[in-house]
Amino acid sequence: MSSSEGFDLPEDALEEKFLAASGPGGQNVNKVATAVQLRCNVFRLGLSPPVYARLKELAGSRMTSAGEIVITARSYRTQEANREDARMRLAELIAKAHMRPARRLKTKVGRAAKARRLDAKTQRGAVKQGRAKPRMD
Repeated sequence: MSSSEGFDLPEDALEEKFLAASGPGGQNVNKVATAVQLRCNVFRLGLSPPVYARLKELAGSRMTSAGEIVITARSYRTQEANREDARMRLAELIAKAHMRPARRLKTKVGRAAKARRLDAKTQRGAVKQGRAKPRMD
């Protein structure tokens, strides 16, 4: 199994378990275990620390304390379709973790903008000064 960026998911890192599903399927749902629970051992993927940190953040509650990502797929009526769906979702999650976020560039406020802001403050101050009680000096 490979993701769009060519990252190979080793089969020994994956573990599948089939469960009874709810949802579409009629009587079939009661008889056949069509839902799949895919567990991926993240430590066997050999990810770099920054990618691991992003994956942990993206996975959220789907990641266990033992370092496994658990994905449950039950949208389809067949085991095979649910299995493919779970693997695709895992591959997308890992591919997203490999994308480095764009660095934020610091920007400076322009001189004209600074001047406009200071002028506005001065005007506002003058308006408030006009509301004050006249002083008897």
